[in-house]
Amino acid sequence: QVRLVESGGGLVQTGDSLRLSCAASGRTSSIYAMAWFRQAPGKERDFVLAINWSGGSTPYTDSASGRFTISRDNAKNTMYLQISNLKPEDTATYYCAARHSAGGAWKSWGQGTQVTVSS
Repeated sequence: QVRLVESGGGLVQTGDSLRLSCAASGRTSSIYAMAWFRQAPGKERDFVLAINWSGGSTPYTDSASGRFTISRDNAKNTMYLQISNLKPEDTATYYCAARHSAGGAWKSWGQGTQVTVSS
């Protein structure tokens, strides 16, 4: 079993940057990939970015907005989400998740970390 714990959320202002962390423990060798999701109040949970857990990788940024960058540090069993130029619409609870096979379901979830962006 894998345990995921998010941290790094908080109250920030529009235009600020924030780095969220997701620490994995337990059977981390079973992780195939990890991802960030977010859920705004009254809305469904949305996918943000994912990253493979092994193999060569570099941080990469979403092509749509260019504001979200995902990375990982296997030595620390930790995944990160860097968010730049935060906007009020980024206000949400951010969750990390892990899947244990290619194309498998996101079975392991953290408890979430709240990000609130004031205008």
